[in-house]
Amino acid sequence: MNKSLTLKMIESYQQSCETDSKLKLSRNAATQNEITDLAMDWNQFRKIDHSFSNTISGEMKITNQKSSGRCWGFAGLNLFRIYLGRKHNIRNFEFSQTYFMFWDKLEKSNYFLNSIIQTAESSSDSRIIMHLLESPIQDGGQWDMWVNLINKYGVVPKSEMPETYQSSQSMRMNRMITRKLREFAKELRYLIKNNINNEDLYELKNQMISTVYKMLVIHLGEPPNNFNWQTRDKKKNFMRFEDLTPQSFFKDHVSIDLSNLICLINCPMSDKKYKDIYSVKYLGNVIEGQPIRYLNVEIDILKKAAIESIKNDDPVWFGCDVGKYLHRSHGVMDTNLFDFDLFYGTKFSLDKASRLEYGESKMTHAMLFTGVDLDSKGVPQKWRVENSWGDRNGEKGFYIMSDEWFDEYLYEIVVNKRYLQDEYVKLYEEKEAKLLPPWDPMGALAK
Repeated sequence: MNKSLTLKMIESYQQSCETDSKLKLSRNAATQNEITDLAMDWNQFRKIDHSFSNTISGEMKITNQKSSGRCWGFAGLNLFRIYLGRKHNIRNFEFSQTYFMFWDKLEKSNYFLNSIIQTAESSSDSRIIMHLLESPIQDGGQWDMWVNLINKYGVVPKSEMPETYQSSQSMRMNRMITRKLREFAKELRYLIKNNINNEDLYELKNQMISTVYKMLVIHLGEPPNNFNWQTRDKKKNFMRFEDLTPQSFFKDHVSIDLSNLICLINCPMSDKKYKDIYSVKYLGNVIEGQPIRYLNVEIDILKKAAIESIKNDDPVWFGCDVGKYLHRSHGVMDTNLFDFDLFYGTKFSLDKASRLEYGESKMTHAMLFTGVDLDSKGVPQKWRVENSWGDRNGEKGFYIMSDEWFDEYLYEIVVNKRYLQDEYVKLYEEKEAKLLPPWDPMGALAK
C-alpha cells in the first residue's frame, strides 16, 4: 500500500495524458477559454427561450446589488415593490437597499456581542467562538431575519437613503466594523473572566454598539425617521404622500401580512427528516425578533406551492446555490447546459444530499420567482427568475432556471400558507424546532 506519490506513478500519469487525444483537445481549449463556454451543449443552448406560460403581473426593472452580498434583502424588496406598484399603478420603483443594510448591520453587531457574552465560557479556539468571530456582520441573511428588520424598521424609498460607495462595495466597511467587533469581543470576554457584574457588562456592550452606529453613519449615512413620497402612475397622474414613517410606508403602501408567509426548505441530508422544523443556533439579527424557522419538505411539495403562488399572481422569494451549472451572460441555470463529464473525461456523481454533506453545495443566493412555464399537463419545464445583478445578462437581468436545476440546487422558498395543505401549515405553526449547528449548510445564505 502506497501512501505517497512515487515518481513511477507520476510517469504513468504523464504517459496516460500523452495517449489521450480527447484530453489534449480539452487542454488546448481550456488554456485559452472560459470552461463554461467550452463545455456548453449546443443542443441545450439553442433551446434557451425566455417565454413562459405563467408570469405574475407588475414586474419592474432589474435592480443591482453590485459588489455586496445583500441578495436576500434585494429579493425581499423586489417582492414588496410588486405589491406597491400594483396598489399605485406605477411602472417602476425601488426601495432603499441601504436603509435595510444599515439596520441589519447594527442589529447583527448587537446579536454578535450578545452571543459573545453567552459563550464566554468557551475557549477562544473552540469551534463556536471561531465561527462567531469569522464574519459577525456578513452581508447575507435569512428570511426570518428579513421579517424581523421589516417589522421593526419598515422601509423607505431609495430616494430617501440612496446607495453609497460603501453599500455597493461593502468589503471595506465590513472589514473595519468586524475589526472593531473582534476588539470588543476580546474586551468582553476578558471582563467576564474577571467577574464584571451584569449591569456594567451590558452598559459597556451598549456603548460598543454606539460606536458601531457611528461607523455605519460614516459609511452609509443616517436613516430617515420621517419623509414625504411623491410619484406619478402609469397614466401620469401625480401622487404625494406626506408625513410618512418607514413603518407606516410599509403598512400602508406595501400592505403584506408577513405572518402569513411560510419558509420551506428541501434538505435531503441524512441527519434531517421531512416534516420536521429546523432552526439554526446563533443565526439571527434582531434579538427580540422571531428565530429562524424552516419546514423541511419533499421537493415536489415545495415545487407545488411555488407553482400555486405564481398562478395566483404572488412572486416567490427563494434561496439556492446559484453558481452551479450557471451561464451568467446568458442568464441560464440548467444542469443539462454543460457536459462537464465529457469535457473532463470523468463523471461528477454526487447527489443533492451528498453535495450538502460533503461541502459541494449550500445556499449562496436569494432571488425571486416571477414566472413558471408549464406544459399541457401542468408539469413545470422552467422558471422565470428576477435576479439582482443588473440588466446586462439574461433577458435584461431576468434569468431562466430549468426544472431539473430547481430539483438539484434550490433549497428554500417562502410562500403564503394558503398555498400549502393544512397539515404543513399546522406543522410549521405548532411543531417544536430542532436546533442545527451554526455551520450547517441550511444557514449558509446568511454568510
